[in-house]
Amino acid sequence: MGKQAISVHSQGAGLSVQFNAMASPCELLLDSTDTHLAKQLGNLVANEVWRIEQKYSRYNPNSVCTAINNSQGRAVSIDNETFALLSFAQQCFNLSQGLFDISSGILRQVWHFDGSDTLPTRSQINALLPKIGFDKVLFNESTITLPAAMELDFGGIGKEYAVDKCIQLLKQRSNVPALVNLGGDLAVTGERNDAQPWQVGIEHPGFEQQKTMVVSLRSGALATSGDAKRYLLNNGVRYSHILDPKTGWSVIDAPRSITVAAPQCIQAGMLATLGMLQGRGAHTLLDSQPLPHWIIP
Repeated sequence: MGKQAISVHSQGAGLSVQFNAMASPCELLLDSTDTHLAKQLGNLVANEVWRIEQKYSRYNPNSVCTAINNSQGRAVSIDNETFALLSFAQQCFNLSQGLFDISSGILRQVWHFDGSDTLPTRSQINALLPKIGFDKVLFNESTITLPAAMELDFGGIGKEYAVDKCIQLLKQRSNVPALVNLGGDLAVTGERNDAQPWQVGIEHPGFEQQKTMVVSLRSGALATSGDAKRYLLNNGVRYSHILDPKTGWSVIDAPRSITVAAPQCIQAGMLATLGMLQGRGAHTLLDSQPLPHWIIP
């Protein structure tokens, strides 16, 4: 990875620290005018996000993810952090009855969401289905054994996990109100100094003329899942990048975007993605949860 840096800017009555990570623009907002503190906390947050990205990115040849994917069925040693992430992935898999599956990323070999009209064939998809299924993965607190030819991709939970870790670090280091935003997945440490909530905009996907919806956030997190930029169009039919790991096919009638508010970002992200995986049943699932959510059809 090349040289990475943060930049500090004035924003309203506070400061914005900006950096890039996880293929997204990232930002730390502080309800403070202390530039020195902003640089300290900005580096704290950015370094934590970069650490998690390097550790779990499938693009990094030296990452834990790559070591697991290249193991060819052999046991790989893991640490407590990786065990905790795998345990959460297992919880997502079980709660979703197999729909939320971090082993399904292998489908990208035949699905290319580049705005074209090229669909994979049924035989191409069928060849990959036996290589999907988190229930085939064996792990404990010290090792993981991934069947040969299978792959894991932490991308579906990594960004939200990083948000939560950054909020935890900020609370330990400072009492300055802060908001961490990693490419639209975000959380706050609490209310602003004037006891007012943070104002967070949720953009309507794909429609610049639509007004941004503003959500007031006093605590917790927001996460969004959507297909505004990743889809295929074929004979007038829109194929979302949200794929059903059981069929290998694009989820039919998936909403354009789902945003969920929850105490933790990783929880909000799981529910937003799971809602997308329900397709037209997203409302039924999310309405059964005691958490605020916004669905854009």
